Amino acid sequence: MKAIRPQTAAAQLNQFSRSRPTLALVLGSGFQHALATMVIERRIPYAKLAGFPPVGVRGHTGELIFGQLAGTPVIGLSGRAHFYEGHAMDCVTFAIRALAEFGIRDLLLTNAAGGVNRRFRPGDFMVLSDHINLMGVNPLRGATVAGRPRFVDLTQVYDSQLNAMLREAGRAAKIKLRRGVYLAVSGPSYETPAEVRAFARLGADAVGMSTVPEAIVARQCGMRVAALSCITNLAAGLSPTPLSHAEVLATAERVQAAGANLLAAFAKYHGQTSLEGSNKHEA
Repeated sequence: MKAIRPQTAAAQLNQFSRSRPTLALVLGSGFQHALATMVIERRIPYAKLAGFPPVGVRGHTGELIFGQLAGTPVIGLSGRAHFYEGHAMDCVTFAIRALAEFGIRDLLLTNAAGGVNRRFRPGDFMVLSDHINLMGVNPLRGATVAGRPRFVDLTQVYDSQLNAMLREAGRAAKIKLRRGVYLAVSGPSYETPAEVRAFARLGADAVGMSTVPEAIVARQCGMRVAALSCITNLAAGLSPTPLSHAEVLATAERVQAAGANLLAAFAKYHGQTSLEGSNKHEA
């Protein structure tokens, strides 16, 4: 069977909406409430978009949304496909390639993560400064992608200007933002206490099962990337109770309003910065 091209999905998006945002948000666990503050123009189930894989994790609705967040035109991806669900990396990252073909230049990835740094507490938010990929696979493995580099420089995956906007957004929303390194594993089992101790020695501050493949592919596509984790639980060996997805969802629900305010403030700063840049260019 011939593989579906990201350009096909991008052409569909062009038909679904006249809006041409340059910012996209991938809404992971803990960040879905941002949709409540968005002025929604169009909801498109992933099932109607060529190449978009189904989403099977609770809390991920599987919709692409055109709308405005704090006055800034955005595309929101409500949920993502995960590697641990059995999808190939091409499927996990397909939406990112489609967004790049559509014209998205800036991407904010969000996720739920376990806290490895002993100073972190459930409910904290962490801006990613870097990542460690221990998923066992690289999303760029395989055939070359026409027009895209094979050997992608990851010296600075997470853009300093977008991270500065996140910090400004944190101050505006009166939310203390942590900063740290996200370590990605394949899942779906949680980590052992020994693994968490090893991750800490490697320099990780949080651990999760997503985000890194999307960030790598976005950089290959020339997009600017920022990422934000909601620390929903302490990692194994640091928590007095067994880990569970129910705990992740409970913490995500507790801080959903704060997460939504943070994303709205970020979108507002992004829109203002884009407008200022456009005005300078016209002058």
